[in-house]
Amino acid sequence: MRVVLDTNVLVSGTFWRGDSAEIIDKISSKELELIISKEIIEEYEEVIVRDEIMDKIENKSLILNESVRKIINSSTIVEPSQRFEAVKDDPKDNKILECAVEGEADYIISQDNHLLSLKEFMGVKIINPEEFLNILG
Repeated sequence: MRVVLDTNVLVSGTFWRGDSAEIIDKISSKELELIISKEIIEEYEEVIVRDEIMDKIENKSLILNESVRKIINSSTIVEPSQRFEAVKDDPKDNKILECAVEGEADYIISQDNHLLSLKEFMGVKIINPEEFLNILG
């Protein structure tokens, strides 16, 4: 099964245990194939060094999960050939849709309401981490 993780799921799974981390574990164990684009990787790298994230690492002794970097490095990286303007309220979210369509993903897993409100885009289902894990059983 091919999935695209929104940056918020990548970040959440990097620093905290929970549904997002469980999905990342399934990617690590090759139960799922992660489809990712250069744009998503760049946004992820930008977000994890933000002050509010770094403060949480220092204050709560959270440790960067190196497996996420390994996942990104071993993922299927696509270069979207189509651009979409489906998310009007937050155009940066369109990169997630572009990646999913280009990579022929089955699911986009996100915690972003702009994406979740679409429910599906060009045959790709858009759900939150908890719903996705329920589908997997």
